[in-house]
Amino acid sequence: MRIFANVKINEAIERFAEYVSAERRLAAGTVAYYVGEVRRFEAFAAQHEIEDLEEVEARDVRAWQMSLVESGEAPGTVVKQLAAMRAWFKFLRQRGMLDRDIMAKVSVPKVPKRLPIFFRENEAERIYDDIYPDNYSGEVDKLVLRLLYETGMRRSELAGLTLASVDLAGLMLKVRGKRNKERLIPIERELASNISRYMALREETERKAKAERAGYYESDILLLDRKGEPLSVRAIYGIVEHYMGQLSNADRTSPHIFRHSFATHLLNEGANIDAIRELLGHSSLNSTEIYTHVTREHLKETYKHAHPRANKK
Repeated sequence: MRIFANVKINEAIERFAEYVSAERRLAAGTVAYYVGEVRRFEAFAAQHEIEDLEEVEARDVRAWQMSLVESGEAPGTVVKQLAAMRAWFKFLRQRGMLDRDIMAKVSVPKVPKRLPIFFRENEAERIYDDIYPDNYSGEVDKLVLRLLYETGMRRSELAGLTLASVDLAGLMLKVRGKRNKERLIPIERELASNISRYMALREETERKAKAERAGYYESDILLLDRKGEPLSVRAIYGIVEHYMGQLSNADRTSPHIFRHSFATHLLNEGANIDAIRELLGHSSLNSTEIYTHVTREHLKETYKHAHPRANKK
């Protein structure tokens, strides 16, 4: 017998939205994605006059999946959309609103693994050249690029760094990652010196901002823009795009490519993959192992271009 037979799909989604945001405390972007995709399924179901939760069957999810594919959605995107549906149905079963596993009869499309893009070592090294404006903004730009490359942190983690998370004496950064998990990342002395120099300029910037604006809010965030406001993830993206668009021949430029570069370059230098996993904050080694494929491709390219017999027929 099915429980809560009169629960509407809309109500089930609202309960799910409250659960992932208030109880599971997922990131706002993750909540928006999960709920948004389930809403897309709701709209599809409404077109087929399905409004009650008890009416939903696996064939309806498969039909929605087919509509996504026919509309041009990439396999990887469809996999993520189905993951949102799986999370929703799992929640509904846990709360007694469903008595069956609908997703057990829905197959997930196979997605070919794409190797991550990364900056070549000689391209990444160019961020240490004298390419920055001789002012506060230039110092911020320099520190953003160096922190991304030397720590492998995500841009959201960089934007969230606080003054308290920096241990210059111990040469460590405390980073808060996904699901509020904290990890420690070591830094070298030159980067610590860069941070120290920036922090002196930061104090001066804050003093000016306080003098110019009544009710100025003093932030504990490490990276501030020239107006004394916390540096946004969008601003970090813009900094990377501005400089690496000129310094690199990579197909794309983004803060995440520095993360790929960090891991790839460490592997190329013989670093232990489990240590890299800890530095990146991956919960599973599976997420880190993609970089071993990158280094294999790097070795193949090196051999192809360097060995005198590589191109012999």
